[in-house]
Amino acid sequence: MKPSRDIARLIEIMAALRTPGSGCPWDLEQTFRTIAPYTLEEAYEVADAIARGDLADLKDELGDLLLQVAFHARMAEEQGSFDFGDVVETVTAKLVRRHPHVFAEADGRTAEAVKGLWERIKAQERAEAKADHGEAKPSGALAGVPVNLPALTRALKLQDKAGRVGFDWNDPRAVLAKIREEADEIEAELDGPDRSKAAAEVGDLLFAVVNLARHLAADPEDVLRQTNLKFERRFAAIERALAARGKAPKDATLAEMDALWDEAKAAEKAASAER
Repeated sequence: MKPSRDIARLIEIMAALRTPGSGCPWDLEQTFRTIAPYTLEEAYEVADAIARGDLADLKDELGDLLLQVAFHARMAEEQGSFDFGDVVETVTAKLVRRHPHVFAEADGRTAEAVKGLWERIKAQERAEAKADHGEAKPSGALAGVPVNLPALTRALKLQDKAGRVGFDWNDPRAVLAKIREEADEIEAELDGPDRSKAAAEVGDLLFAVVNLARHLAADPEDVLRQTNLKFERRFAAIERALAARGKAPKDATLAEMDALWDEAKAAEKAASAER
């Protein structure tokens, strides 16, 4: 099969890969459960390409993510549940329904108003879906936050929902005070015989840090991702400096590496100031 810009070709290729007898043995062995980790991985690779500003790689990674959609849709079609066309129809209907300010007469031309409208429509859809399945409607303010989200993202969404009903601080400095309180509780547990208690307090500290990021209008996943990249850059600088001295990190003292870290940090700040 030749490559094509037509989505139908992707669907044909996926069907061929999943055809017993002539398809790919690996693809034929897969299930929704076994493919799910790859779907998450591809989504993170899309985010990574965006963070690096690599649009060529983003194009490639978006293709990999689209393949995951086609893969899941094909497996569902084999079970008689739905196909790729049903996925497209569902999402287009959802987009129209959730944008009445564009496709209907509803008001809401500011980003904040649109966000609130989206959330209200989404909540209504979930309540109706629960009712259609004979389930009780969500009753709690925190309902609807998926359990399998990355922990930082889920914490952010839980805090956002709690904040909408008034369970929130008005000042980021109050959140900072909570962070200090949680750090003190960790320190108190460090001297105890049960380190698991200190670990539990670390969870509370992380939750409070996510809350501070929220109050600063920052995505905790994104800021931590940027910090990870910064750590990699600076540690690589340490390795290069040590290599110039004929050393590896394992041959250096912590004090020596700390001094090189400070040099790398100062060099980054100087370069940033010049820009």
